[in-house]
Amino acid sequence: MKRIIKPEDSYEVKLEETNIPDPQPGEIRIKAACSLISRGSELGFNAQNPTEQVTPGYSMAGTVDALGTGVNHLEIGDPVVALAPHAQYGVQSALVSDPREQTWVMPMPPNLSFDSAPYYPLTAGAVSWVEIENIAPQNTVVILGQGLVGSLILQVIKANGAGNVIAIDVLENRCTLAGELGADTVINGLLQDPVKVVKHLTNGIGADIVVYAVGGAAGPVAFEQGLDMLAVDGLIHLIGLNEDQPLSLSSRKIQRRKLLGGYYQTNVGATQSRRAMELLVSGKIQTARMTSHCFPWYQAADAFSLLDQKPGEALGVLLDWQK
Repeated sequence: MKRIIKPEDSYEVKLEETNIPDPQPGEIRIKAACSLISRGSELGFNAQNPTEQVTPGYSMAGTVDALGTGVNHLEIGDPVVALAPHAQYGVQSALVSDPREQTWVMPMPPNLSFDSAPYYPLTAGAVSWVEIENIAPQNTVVILGQGLVGSLILQVIKANGAGNVIAIDVLENRCTLAGELGADTVINGLLQDPVKVVKHLTNGIGADIVVYAVGGAAGPVAFEQGLDMLAVDGLIHLIGLNEDQPLSLSSRKIQRRKLLGGYYQTNVGATQSRRAMELLVSGKIQTARMTSHCFPWYQAADAFSLLDQKPGEALGVLLDWQK
């Protein structure tokens, strides 16, 4: 089978031939139909770990191809979505012993397509992140960054019906999409001072919640802006990763404000997984609008290169493993 790897001493991905894996007890083997590239996580990790060989990817949809012993709730041919790397076949644990545990494999509802299903892992994450933030109807929520994660958080908040959402990015295509997906206000950080605009919109008070979903080289500046626009008693939620340098945290600016990291005191369990599937099936997560490109699997290097070199042209990039 073919799989994508990032070799040692390289930033670039390539295809590798390897054996088709066999599922162990409690696992299933999945024949891939479609996978989603997460630019922030995958390219960021690759850039920061040039000497390591890795198999990128964690959002793959396909059909059950083989069952390990002990898996009785799935059958051969069932469509599923899993946290699994980019490859023609993947093996993943299908058993969950506790409803609070991470759900690695989810059966696909009959009306969910293979093009939409790979958005499930990140959507489930967005559901969990929004849940932690305890957004009230009167809250002003700023989302710094409208990549895949920021866009999904925006859509989950709007689907929940609570909070006035301000979306901020520096790429015009992402700003345009944020407005189309329901952001109450969109700020292009290249054309306007986002701190000044947020303070103006909130009568000088600042945002109740700031969601940091940037990461990468732009992260330190965005994080500083997030602190500057955060109201007293407000919450800044760090989700973005893979910055090229440490984030600067001023003790003066964080006084009387809360700093929350990632999945604090929660997991993507059964409840969050079901909610993510509901949002995808209902169309409240608009995956077709988010998908900018779809490449056949053998052009995976081109897909990664597009996301790396031309982020202003791409957002959701899928790999089709059926071609």
